[in-house]
Amino acid sequence: MAISKILHMKDTGSGFHGKHLKSSLEYVMNPDKTQDGRLIGSINCQVDTAFEQMKETKRKFNKIDKRQGYHLVISFQEGEVDPNTAFEFAGRFVEEYLGKDYEAVYVVHDNTEHVHAHIIFNSVSFVDGKKYRYEKGDWAKYIQPITNRLAEEYGLSVLDIEEELKDSRYRKSNHYKEWKETREGKFIWSDMIKRDVDACILQAGDFQQFLEILTDKGYEVKQGKHLAVRPPGMNRFRRCYSLGAGYSEEEIVKRIPVENLEYYRKQQETPETKIVFCKVRRYKRARLSGLQKRYYARLYRLGQLKKRAYSQAWRYKDEIKRMQQLQRQYLFLVRHDVHTAEELVAAIDNINTQKNETHLEKSKVYRQKQKFKSLFETADKMKSVFEAEQAYQQGDNFFEDEHQQWELYKEQIASIGYSYNEVNLLKEHFSEQISEVSQREKAISFELKIGEAIWKDLIKDSDDDRIRETGEKDIIRDSRKQPTR
Repeated sequence: MAISKILHMKDTGSGFHGKHLKSSLEYVMNPDKTQDGRLIGSINCQVDTAFEQMKETKRKFNKIDKRQGYHLVISFQEGEVDPNTAFEFAGRFVEEYLGKDYEAVYVVHDNTEHVHAHIIFNSVSFVDGKKYRYEKGDWAKYIQPITNRLAEEYGLSVLDIEEELKDSRYRKSNHYKEWKETREGKFIWSDMIKRDVDACILQAGDFQQFLEILTDKGYEVKQGKHLAVRPPGMNRFRRCYSLGAGYSEEEIVKRIPVENLEYYRKQQETPETKIVFCKVRRYKRARLSGLQKRYYARLYRLGQLKKRAYSQAWRYKDEIKRMQQLQRQYLFLVRHDVHTAEELVAAIDNINTQKNETHLEKSKVYRQKQKFKSLFETADKMKSVFEAEQAYQQGDNFFEDEHQQWELYKEQIASIGYSYNEVNLLKEHFSEQISEVSQREKAISFELKIGEAIWKDLIKDSDDDRIRETGEKDIIRDSRKQPTR
């Protein structure tokens, strides 16, 4: 069956009026979809310069804005036609429908199971400058009749236009009816069913009694793989699990013994506000060690900067930086409870150990993520055609090729036991893990840097000749191992 569909390309504004027209031409003339360009033809223009010629026609007749062009799609039933026949079919359609008035490019895509033709033509006639006008009903009067007649000549099945129009009107009227009911605020079946189910759960002692009460309300109940109900006046059964969380058969069975009038009263009760009194135990500030006092004294002296005018801060910016550095070092000593050089070395060693452990943890996460590399790459490919797939699901057959790609990628990840959403969640999980470990690693490295800076200051000020001359922390480590007398 050969069926046609016509779309138009809008103006994208004064910056580049023909952006959609140009991108559509580039899309349909993709060599990968047209046997390396063999299935591309044109009428009243050259294939390679089609867009430039169409643009020049618009400029010539001063009609560069508003609708830029039209896009016709002719789809054939799977296995009914080969690419060469479809290409000949499209060429004849273009000659008959557009004649000698419009520049057009026609192509055939054979990279999917359904061979289909794309026709892009200019909205302005290069002969007299008249704009193409698509009137309501032109599809049934002109476009599909030509398609049907050519289909008969090639021995292809034809489309029943009257039946198609009837189905289309039916679909549109049903859609409008649903929209109108929602807009006017009429009740929605789902809300009514949920209210009745909630009321029956309150009254029932067990699941069987729940079904009896629901039946007494006039509902028809169908028990199979899924519990389904139909209220009076509704044409179809509605599966209970589709009403939302808490309405599947298993969840209803669990709710019946728990929910009653007392339960709902407790749910609606507002907790009473109370003033809570508690005793607070106060601790004396810990005494500072000699090492901590030295840094605190330096901070105190540099604290005199606060008394100077802020506008003059540029003159003593180095002093400000030093004050901030000393403050970080002092807080380091307090955090790690460092009082002596030996305790400082121990703290640095401990931080080094933490850094190594964090680095190993980060490497482990990266190795785990690497195992899913191919899965994530497939998900990225799906993401690139996601918007096209959404448009296809809304009825835009222009994105048939992207839909086929989406289905192929979907099958690939399904064969490994995942869905598109699950892969994205897994990818997000690894990203969060890596981010969290990286932040910890950065914080530990910064802490280590502070400790090393304190050690360097200690070397300069130390009275221990061994420490001052070598600057090695191993001397402190060795001294800690010496037996005391």
